[in-house]
Amino acid sequence: MAFNFDESIDRRHSDSVKWRKYSEQNIIPLWVADTDFRSPPCVINALQERIAHGVFGYGVAPQELIAVFIARMRDHYRWDVQPEWLVFLPGVVSGLHLTVRALAQREQDVIIPAPIYPPFRSAARQTGTKPVLAPMVLQDNRWRLDLNSAENAMTGREKLLLLCNPHNPGGTVYRQAELEQQLAFAQRHDLLVCSDEIHCELLLEPGLRHIPFATLSADAAQRSITLMSPSKTFNIAGLGASLAIIPDARLRTRFISQRNGLVPNVDILAYVAATAAWRDGQPWLDEQLTYLRGNRDWLTRQINGLPGLSMVPPEATYLAWIDASGLGQENPQHFFEQAGVGLSAGADFGDAQFVRLNFGCPRALLEQAVERMARAIKAG
Repeated sequence: MAFNFDESIDRRHSDSVKWRKYSEQNIIPLWVADTDFRSPPCVINALQERIAHGVFGYGVAPQELIAVFIARMRDHYRWDVQPEWLVFLPGVVSGLHLTVRALAQREQDVIIPAPIYPPFRSAARQTGTKPVLAPMVLQDNRWRLDLNSAENAMTGREKLLLLCNPHNPGGTVYRQAELEQQLAFAQRHDLLVCSDEIHCELLLEPGLRHIPFATLSADAAQRSITLMSPSKTFNIAGLGASLAIIPDARLRTRFISQRNGLVPNVDILAYVAATAAWRDGQPWLDEQLTYLRGNRDWLTRQINGLPGLSMVPPEATYLAWIDASGLGQENPQHFFEQAGVGLSAGADFGDAQFVRLNFGCPRALLEQAVERMARAIKAG
C-alpha cells in the first residue's frame, strides 16, 4: 500500500474528543465516528499551502469545490446536480436539525428509522415534533427498514421521512428496489424526505453501489433534501464541511431561512480540505476501503466467535453494530468499558442491548480491544 493505515498516531493527549474521553484511563476508545488514520496527503498539503497565505478573513465556497462536487456526483452516481441546489453547512447534524425545523411544524410528526444515529431523534425532540419509529429488522443477514410497521402507527399528521443511507448503525446500503419502496411510501402519504448520505463513499461490500434517493425520479428530487460530506470518508470531521442538495427552490428557501443567524458559514480551511479530498483523494480512499474491509472481515469472525455476541457484517461505514443481548448484562457498554474498551452505547441509538464499535483504526489496536472484550466475557 502507498498509504500506511497501520501507523499508530498518538491522539490521547491531543484535542481529540474520541481519545480525551478516556485520556487518564486505560481504555481504548472505539466509539465516536472518526478514524485514527492520518488524512490524505493531498488534504494536508492543501491546508499547509492555504495557511502559508497568512490571511484568514471571511470566505465563500470556492467555485472549484462546487465544480469538483458536481463532477463527482455525475461520475459516481449519474446525478446531474445544479450549482444553485447546493447549500454548504458546517455539519450534517445541523442539516438534520434545519430540515426538521423547515419542513415539519410542531403539530406534525416525523418518521424515523430505529435504531438510528442519535441526532435524528434529537432533531425531532428539540423542535417539538413527534417521532414515529420505523424499525430496522434483521432479514437475510441484513438490517432492513420496515415501513409497514410505521404505517400501522401513523395518524395522518406525518410530514417528513428521515432516511440514513448507508444506515447508521448497521451499515445497510439500500438497493434500488428498497429505495423505490421508500419513495412509494413517501408519495402515498405525501411526505417530504431527508436522506443523510454522509457514509455513501464508504461502501465495503464488493459489487454494491450507492444510489442517492433524489436520483430515483424527478418527483423524488423535488420532495427531498440530501445531506453529504467528505468528513467521514477522508477523516476531516473536525473541519466541518458538509452540504445539502435541495433541487426544489421552495424547499431550499425554507431551509435557508431557518439557518439565518443560527448556523454559521463553513470554515475557510474546511472548504480547502473538502476541495482537495474530493479532487485528489480517490487513491487514498481506495486503499482505505481495502484496509477497512479487512478490519471488518476480521472483526466479524472474532465477534461471532465470542459467546454472547453477534454482528452482521456492515455493508458500509466503519461502524459495527454488535448484539450483546446474549451476555445477560443490563448495560453492555458499561461492561466493556470496565474491561478497557470504550464503545458507543446502543441505548443512545434505540436498543440498550447493542453496542457500536468503530473499527476505523489500525488493526493492532483493534486486536487489542477485542482481546480485552474476550477476556471480560470469559471472566463473566
